[in-house]
Amino acid sequence: MKDYSVDFKLFLTQTKKCSENTYQSYMRDLSKFVEHCKEHRIKDTAKLNSEHIVKYLEHLEAQGKSNATEMRVLATLRCYFGFLLRSGIIRSNPMNGVKNVASQKHIPEILTDKEVLLLLSQPSGSDFKSCRDKAILELMYATGIKVSELVDLKLSDLNLTIGILHLHSDKHERIIPIYPEAVRVISHYINNVRPAVVFNINEDRLFTNMSGQPMSRQGLWKLVKGYAAQANISKDITPHTFRHSFAAHLLENGAQLNDIQKMLGHCDVSTTNIYAQVVKNKYAIAYKKYHPLAK
Repeated sequence: MKDYSVDFKLFLTQTKKCSENTYQSYMRDLSKFVEHCKEHRIKDTAKLNSEHIVKYLEHLEAQGKSNATEMRVLATLRCYFGFLLRSGIIRSNPMNGVKNVASQKHIPEILTDKEVLLLLSQPSGSDFKSCRDKAILELMYATGIKVSELVDLKLSDLNLTIGILHLHSDKHERIIPIYPEAVRVISHYINNVRPAVVFNINEDRLFTNMSGQPMSRQGLWKLVKGYAAQANISKDITPHTFRHSFAAHLLENGAQLNDIQKMLGHCDVSTTNIYAQVVKNKYAIAYKKYHPLAK
């Protein structure tokens, strides 16, 4: 079976300019899909249809794969077959007949506006740690930054004079605005708290632990969990919840999906589409609850 993996690899790295993590995930997912097709004697990519894709998703579910894995595989296949269609290799996209079954089973946990404000208000700001934590929470909600990006963030990645965060890697670059209150809180942390904690003049990381050492992803996870418990919010909140809420709230307030995609750093807009489902479900629930003839 010709799978066009080499061509797709060039598309991801040179045209899409995906991050290394995204590129590796897409190629790994595609490799497993191609192997599955070979096992089922499918010899021609152009002859695949939506039924083949659905059966593969059912195969993943039978293996006990998580909802997150299924959603990522869907994003990979949408990107792959979209590439084949644009390249003229196939005439119709088999993904058009595939419902986003994974996203229907698992909608990301989203904070309400009130819950966001409540959570952001938990660090008192009266000591070094709470000042740092307040800056972390504000930055996560302001930019939708990934956990891995946040723990590696450098002072030089911020331009607080004009209020932007500049995220970059070898293949990917994003510039995200930061709202004024977050700029104020982060500036206070940098000017008044960080110098009292970070004594190593060569340490350029924006956030460290209270010993001046690099912050771990586990440390950030515990920080968020702690403030969620303090706020008595019953939802299962993780650092990634801020990223989900950032995207859903932008979309709900009128932002374009393609703009949100770029700010999140998604390689393909199909990954960002999950937030459209979130907003749609929210309005559907409200309609059924409050419309007098929908009860």
